[in-house]
Amino acid sequence: MNSDQTNAMSPAKPAREPFDFARWWDRVGILMVLVALVLLMAAIAPNFNRVDNLLNIARAISINAILAAGMTVVILTGGIDLSVGSTIAVSGVVAVIAAIAGVPAPLAVLTGMAVGALCGLVNGWLTAYLALAPFIVTLGTMTFLRGLAYTITDGQPIVSSGLNFRDLGNGYVGPIPVPVIIMVVVYAVVWFVLERTRYGRHVYAVGGNAEAAKLAGVRVKRVVTSVYVLAGACAGLAGVIFAARVISAQPTAGTGYELDAIAAVVLGGTSLAGGRGRIVGTLIGSVILGVLSTGLILLNVQFFTQLLIKGAVIILAVAIDSLKQRPLFLRSGGPKTPSKS
Repeated sequence: MNSDQTNAMSPAKPAREPFDFARWWDRVGILMVLVALVLLMAAIAPNFNRVDNLLNIARAISINAILAAGMTVVILTGGIDLSVGSTIAVSGVVAVIAAIAGVPAPLAVLTGMAVGALCGLVNGWLTAYLALAPFIVTLGTMTFLRGLAYTITDGQPIVSSGLNFRDLGNGYVGPIPVPVIIMVVVYAVVWFVLERTRYGRHVYAVGGNAEAAKLAGVRVKRVVTSVYVLAGACAGLAGVIFAARVISAQPTAGTGYELDAIAAVVLGGTSLAGGRGRIVGTLIGSVILGVLSTGLILLNVQFFTQLLIKGAVIILAVAIDSLKQRPLFLRSGGPKTPSKS
């Protein structure tokens, strides 16, 4: 038997599996970043690891995390919602005005959420049924809603020291702040909807390939509209919590929050192209941003420097998302370009 026959009979060596950067980042990478950041801040930031400070961090991230939960569902369909920050302002203003008018606290809270859902319905209808670009639609509603908040309040905060739902932002259940409990409930509900329901599968299908989803019987327009309604309701809830924390209606509330929410979503592994992502990753991304902001404050970093760092983090998040769209990365490093046959 010659050497050629021997080589032919010997079992072929299994091909080395390529390194899937996207999967690694979604499952391990983002969590490693969080752990490293927490350890760093615990080492260099004074009083960072005190229990009361950690609870304050959890309270601080709750609003952005709730906002990011709704944003995740929108981005999973390949959309975007730039109006959520302004929705926070309008929802908070309406909820406070309703409470001052004597509306019971639960109804005042639901009113604020309903206003947010209505804003989302407008965004969703214009995007889905008129086929307008979501970036342009939500950019327009962002400006409109901010102007509406200023118009309703005449440009001045509406303060109510006896706000009947103030515990929603300042209360505790045992040692745990109420906003943190609400945040956990929101994420549990969104996780269940995305992971355990047919509607959740439809959301991923629309983001992956809207035409294929339509041919498979998915009502794409309804799904797209519904995700904006969900994002608006989350923004409305965040607006009510914000108003409860500051015990007033602020027309400036939520300014710039849409960028933080998008950064948290993308940092958490959700693709801006749609169809891929996890709500748990969004929560981790929100915690990263909260830990970073609190750590910088404890280190007495100047505000404008904090803006520089936050902007760099947003750019990094988008860069990571772009990297995840490229061909698989081999363990030896570097992208593998497909060979031409």
